[in-house]
Amino acid sequence: MNARRWALVALSFLAAMALSADIVWRGWQSTGHVHVLPWRAHALALLVFVLETVTRGTKVQWGAKALRIPLRWTAAVRVSLGGDFGASVTPGRAGAEPARFLVLAEAGVATAPALLILFFELALELVSLVLVCAVLAFFTDGGMLAGGMIGIIGGYALFVIGLAGGAFVLAGRRVIGPPPGWLRPLGIHAGRWRAIRRALRHIRGGMDGLRRARPGAMLVAFALSVAHVALRLAVLPALIYGSGIRAPLTPLVVWPLLLLYGGAVAPVPGGGGAVEFGFAFGLRKVLDPSVLAGALVWWRIYSFYLYLLAGALVAGTTVMRALNTSTKHPAPAP
Repeated sequence: MNARRWALVALSFLAAMALSADIVWRGWQSTGHVHVLPWRAHALALLVFVLETVTRGTKVQWGAKALRIPLRWTAAVRVSLGGDFGASVTPGRAGAEPARFLVLAEAGVATAPALLILFFELALELVSLVLVCAVLAFFTDGGMLAGGMIGIIGGYALFVIGLAGGAFVLAGRRVIGPPPGWLRPLGIHAGRWRAIRRALRHIRGGMDGLRRARPGAMLVAFALSVAHVALRLAVLPALIYGSGIRAPLTPLVVWPLLLLYGGAVAPVPGGGGAVEFGFAFGLRKVLDPSVLAGALVWWRIYSFYLYLLAGALVAGTTVMRALNTSTKHPAPAP
């Protein structure tokens, strides 16, 4: 990443912090104080963070185990946290997959198995989110918001599955020679076609691993994926109920779902204040202004900044190499 990109990261984070400070100030002005969360709330939120990190790393390892790919648990945790760090400092979370791929490569996983692990992990995440959204939509009064998330995530899931299906169909064919004529108007020249053929060979190599996947391990990985999503959504209830504050559960779960996963499309790193604004807007009628301010600050710390810090500590150097490589070596121009 160059200086301009780092400046964008800094400005985005400053905007988010400035908006948080403004919400805290407004809470102070309207009530004369800001509710200080007790140690029990912090202990619960920290416990949720640790459990979610462990669960997600274990999910990645069991996903690799289902595909018969050896992967150490410590490496699986580094893959998860490294992806968090890469996602946090890039627009639209674009750096997540390059970071995870390089962590896997440094753990000794070859290209084809690494791509298979990443795709399988993404598929598990999407299916888990659809399941959680369905539960919220049909078994709570989350209704419209949760239903909207089902539409967004479901549409994206269909796109990813369709893209993967097309790649698998192409990978099953032994494509050789120059690019087909119908691809040339899209800017697919000989150099890019060679890169596509290499990718297809990697996918073809991974198809055998997918056919030989272990159903039992896949089920364990899926259960861990659902648990990890549920734990991500448990941070705010842990802070609120750990403080002894009464509030309806549904908005405390549905709004973090919307902001954590729907906010991933933000065009600036860390959301640039969009998440903070959405939090204050969505929960303004649920939490007292003095409680809202403190809950926002600590929810962002336990659901975003701790992951950013942990990712920087365990895989920061690797992630930066991945981001610098993608910046210095862009795809060749048509």
